[in-house]
Amino acid sequence: MKFSYAMLPDYPLRESLAAIRLADELGFHACYAADETWHKDLWQLFAVAAGQTSRIRLGPSVSPVTLREPSLIAQSLATLDELSQGRAEGVLSSGNFGLLAQYGIDWRTIRPLSRVKEALHVVRALLDDGTVTYRGDFHTYEGLFTFARPVQERLPVMLGAMRGPKSFEAAAEFSDGCHHALSYTREAYEYAVRHLRIGAERAGKDWRTLDIGAWVVFATGPDSATAKEAARSMVGIYASSMSEEQLRRNGVDPAELRPAIDAIAAGDLARGIELTSPEVADRLSISGTPAECLARIRAEIAPTGVNHLICALTDRSLVRTFTGRELAGVADVPTQLRLIHDEIMPALS
Repeated sequence: MKFSYAMLPDYPLRESLAAIRLADELGFHACYAADETWHKDLWQLFAVAAGQTSRIRLGPSVSPVTLREPSLIAQSLATLDELSQGRAEGVLSSGNFGLLAQYGIDWRTIRPLSRVKEALHVVRALLDDGTVTYRGDFHTYEGLFTFARPVQERLPVMLGAMRGPKSFEAAAEFSDGCHHALSYTREAYEYAVRHLRIGAERAGKDWRTLDIGAWVVFATGPDSATAKEAARSMVGIYASSMSEEQLRRNGVDPAELRPAIDAIAAGDLARGIELTSPEVADRLSISGTPAECLARIRAEIAPTGVNHLICALTDRSLVRTFTGRELAGVADVPTQLRLIHDEIMPALS
């Protein structure tokens, strides 16, 4: 199983760069970041990081095709690939529905899966051929070309999927894999992999060659209670983007989490955290000591066919930024990266 570090680029940039350098030194597969207005710009951050690292792969997980024009995503990926000497990759999606709402976009009206499939076609054409002529429902190009060319023979582009079967099947059929965010149970990953296999078979692919990534809220440290409390502080924020069917596949009754999600949507983060029970937080994160996290991965994720664990690390600084809470004793990002490298990765390599 590959291990990657997913960051929210909200730290001082020198700290983010130091964390990326450490992940590179420790042998993490990739560093990903969300391509969202809420955070600092990942493209500029990773352009600098490309010159300070030698092995780690870099790219967005995810980049929203509703807010960033697909041809510009392709241009940015190709440029990052040259800067990193062939270490760029990307994950596309329709976008964070909460963020889209702040732009006045209702995800139910934009045909999200059709839009993502069309955008993937555009990105793939520009990366592979440097030119695209295309007339679609959402985008039209007549001989559009770019001199931004990737170094890799095929720069990997995956799709993000969280909801229904068609999104997983499309990811396998049309792209290089799937990053599935915010699932934590064997049932949820068996569901995702079952539909990834259907899509792969439709395209004549071996599903085992796909990048099948589990993007999870993750907090670890020597003290189990503080790590779990850090995760609890963030679970409601992330869970607000989970559909009811995904919550159920993860053993959570949507009604149980609704008061917390409503409080967070109203801007009352403190109340949202208070209403997120430790039991729900534990179900919707991987947290605790390294041994506890390893046991959870072995029981719920590794047996399903997932081959890539993407750890969205939660530490004291991130909790403070998002919620204003001060949690003493929570391990910082460098400490968590080292613990994953020393105590979890060897057991699953």
